[in-house]
Amino acid sequence: MRPVKVLQEWSREEHSFSRGKKFQILCLLLVMGGVFGFIYETIFYRIDLGYFVKRGTTLGPWIPIYAYGAFFILLLAYRFRRHPLAVFLLGSLSSGALEYAVGWALWHFRQVRLWDYNTEIWNWGNIDGFICARSVLFFGVSGLLLVYVLVPIASHVAGKMKARAFALLALLPAGLFLADILVSFFR
Repeated sequence: MRPVKVLQEWSREEHSFSRGKKFQILCLLLVMGGVFGFIYETIFYRIDLGYFVKRGTTLGPWIPIYAYGAFFILLLAYRFRRHPLAVFLLGSLSSGALEYAVGWALWHFRQVRLWDYNTEIWNWGNIDGFICARSVLFFGVSGLLLVYVLVPIASHVAGKMKARAFALLALLPAGLFLADILVSFFR
């Protein structure tokens, strides 16, 4: 099946969802974004450092800033899904701005540095250690993956599963993710 046809079929399916089902899909996508970030950082830092490290501030296998980045990509770039270059650029810019703003705020208000591109490999285009071109380009590619692969898959699964089963699939991990963020914040 051609990608355009798949996108058209998925778009029709997506519009038939209730607000509650769309919220559940969003919750699932945010958790998937956090897990995706955890996997990416685990692999990247294995290459960079030569050994495995547990990245992130939470207990579970997810990194919240990637979930927030997924949210911003969906909020800003999803409506341009018929234009992959726009999705790539908006994904890059929105996630890059989020990463810089969060890194800068954490450093200047709490003296906490959760990442520092000054000390990493492939850090070209580094700005104050808070952001670099590699990360921004990765966020753009991730935005394409999110919009063109993960959203259609999540929507398809939501359309095929029974309502209660999908609610459990989406809301249980989202609840655990939120609880983990809160516990980690107050720890």
